This record gives sequence, C-alpha cells and structure tokens, in this order.
Amino acid sequence: MIRKNSEYPLQPPRERGTGRAFALALVMHALLGFFLYHGIQWQNSTPEGAEAELWTEVPNSAIPRPVTPPPVPVAPAPPVRDEQADIALQEKKRQQQEAAREAQLAEQQRQQKLKEQQEAEAKRQQQLAADQAAQLAAQKAAKLKQQQQQQQADKLKQQQLAEQQKQQQVKDQQEQQQKQAAADAQKKADEQKAAKAKAQAEAAAQAKKQLDAERRARLAQMQGMAGPPGSTGNGLGKSGTGSGSGGNAASPGYADKVRRIVRPNIVWSGETEGLETVIAVRCAPTGTLLDATVSRSSGNPAWDAAALRAVQRSNPMPLDVNGKTPESFLITLRPAG
Repeated sequence: MIRKNSEYPLQPPRERGTGRAFALALVMHALLGFFLYHGIQWQNSTPEGAEAELWTEVPNSAIPRPVTPPPVPVAPAPPVRDEQADIALQEKKRQQQEAAREAQLAEQQRQQKLKEQQEAEAKRQQQLAADQAAQLAAQKAAKLKQQQQQQQADKLKQQQLAEQQKQQQVKDQQEQQQKQAAADAQKKADEQKAAKAKAQAEAAAQAKKQLDAERRARLAQMQGMAGPPGSTGNGLGKSGTGSGSGGNAASPGYADKVRRIVRPNIVWSGETEGLETVIAVRCAPTGTLLDATVSRSSGNPAWDAAALRAVQRSNPMPLDVNGKTPESFLITLRPAG
C-alpha cells in the first residue's frame, strides 16, 4: 500500500552506513594529508647514510659461506623546492579532494537514483500485482455469478420439467379415468342392451310360445266347430273391411277401443304429412295377437315399421261387448300431428 504524505516534502531516503563512510573518508583524507606533508618534509631534508649488516644462520654443513654484497650507494637528496611548488602541490591536493568529493557525491546520487528506480519498480510491481489481483477477483466474481445464474436456470428448468411431468401425470390420470368411465359406461350400456335384448328375446319367445299355443288351441277349436266329416255348416266368421272394425260381429265402438290402445305405443319422430298405413290383424277370442302384417303401405318403410311395432306392443287386443275379440280386422294408423 502506497501512502501519500502531503505534509512532508519528498526527501531521498537515508542510507545506512552513510555516517561511517563519511568518517572513513575524513580519516583517509587526513592520512593522505599527513603522508603528503611528511613526504614533502622528507624530500626537503638530506637523508643520512646508513649501513647495515645482514646475518643469517648457516646450518652445520659443508656449504661455503656466501659473499657479503657491497653496500648500496645512497642517492643524493633532491634540491629543495620553492614556494610555488608547495602552492601547486596544495592546489593539486585541493583538486584531488574536490574530485574525491564530487566522485562521492556522484556515487551518492547514483545510489539515490538507483534506489528511486528500485522503489519505483517495486511500486510498479505492487500496482501490477494489485491490478492482477483485482482482475482475478473480478473474473472469479463473474464466474461465480455465472455459475449461480446457471444453477438458478437449471433449478428453474428442473422445476418447470417437474411441473410439466406433474401436469402430464394429472392429464394422463384424467384421460385414464375418462377412458375407464367411458369403458364402464359402455360396459354398462352393453350390459343393459344385452339384458334388454335378452328380455326382449325372452318376451318374444314367450309371446311366440303363447301365440303358438293359442294358435293350436284356435286350430283345435276351429276343427271342433267344423263338425264331423260331411257336415255342411261353417263356423268361421267373415273378416271385416272397415277401419278398426272387427268383422261383421264387431260392435260400432270397437274401433275406438283399438285406437286408444295402439296409439300410445306409436314411437315416431319423422315427418307426418301424407302417411297412412293399414295393418291386418288376426286375434284369438281372448284378445291374444296371432298375426299382424302391413296390408297397405304408406310408402315410407320406417313409418310402416313403427305402426306395425305399435300394433305388436298392444298385445292383447281389447275384448268386444260380447266378451270376445273379433277374429280378424284392419287397423288404419296415421302419425299424430
């Protein structure tokens, strides 16, 4: 972290060991001045001659003793310098000191500049590291946000899929229930239809059986009425031709009785204009219907069938005033309208 000190001016950092280096430099300059001074004094004085003898320990052997060299001649003393030479030497010394100080100052400046460069490089590295860390943190946050969004989208998708599956299951269950209900209804309808058909078949069989019994009884009665062979009498009545009238023996109000019984049994929802059907009926004296056929058609087979069914449903036919039903008669039927 870089702190900005606006209260203090920028100053070069203090280097460690600067005081010691400065003290050593002073000591060196002092020694240099001391040696220069004594060197000048030594050159101004006449050196005295000196003699020296060299002794060395010679081992006990047969080696011959070396010859002692002659003494080295002493060089003559240089001439005494004048005052200008001293001034020049002092000026040279001063220039050397100035050069040393400038070199030291240049070195300090170079060290300071190098330190500033190092600090700037360190700051730049720190800033670069901070930028990289911030960029990495931003990328990590963006990736985490993207992952969270993806997770939320996946969760929402799973919820929608589960809801769709649930709705599909409910729909399938409803369809299955509807199919089961339709199957049950169809089964019930089939059972009712089969029961109705069975009942109708049983009723038809019973009616046929009864009709056959009555026909046999009627036939036996007719045979009994015919008398023995060779007889000239005829006991059969004639058939009537009037609408709803029973033969010659039918009373005038018998036709109305037949209409009141047959008309409620007519089931017809088609057209009614111009339809008229004549049904020929044969009955037993007890009113049991022996036979019913279409004597004259209306031109509409559907209406003819409806009229014939109405007559068949009206079994047995009503009794006349004499307590018997006419043997045969015609019934003229028209749609109610």
